[in-house]
Amino acid sequence: VWVCALLAAMLSLTQLYGLDHADGSLEQMLLSGESLWLIAAAKALAHWIVTGAPLVLAAPLFGILFDLSTQANVTLALSLLLGTPILSLLGGLGAALTLGLRSGAVLLILIILPLCIPALIFGAGAVSAAEAGISTRGHFSLLGALLIASVLLAPLATGAALRIATE
Repeated sequence: VWVCALLAAMLSLTQLYGLDHADGSLEQMLLSGESLWLIAAAKALAHWIVTGAPLVLAAPLFGILFDLSTQANVTLALSLLLGTPILSLLGGLGAALTLGLRSGAVLLILIILPLCIPALIFGAGAVSAAEAGISTRGHFSLLGALLIASVLLAPLATGAALRIATE
């Protein structure tokens, strides 16, 4: 399920800022006077609503299909709820860094995949721990810390990368 979340996030990232850059609306957004942090956060939120939220909502069904216990099924949904925004935020950063490049999709995956691996490890580890009857607090604490760091830092870096890409 976590690999599906990563694939869903990565497949749509090349178009996150690409169409806006091609038609000039990205430059208009940057000239609007709104903070770059807000623009990047809004784009990441929109990306999460399209790619991450459906996976979070479908997680109980996936848990039933994989014959997970009730505790592991709840853990799967909660870990996806904490982890998929990290994928969208980091993906937005990668999309901004590779904006305007010809082979940006391959470079985007090479940049973002190593940054997303900790979220995948802790998310899948939380489900495995719940299935084994072990406490999941450590996994959720680390996922929460990654989410907080991503929310605070990724939109700032994305805004700076967008500013550089449009100059």
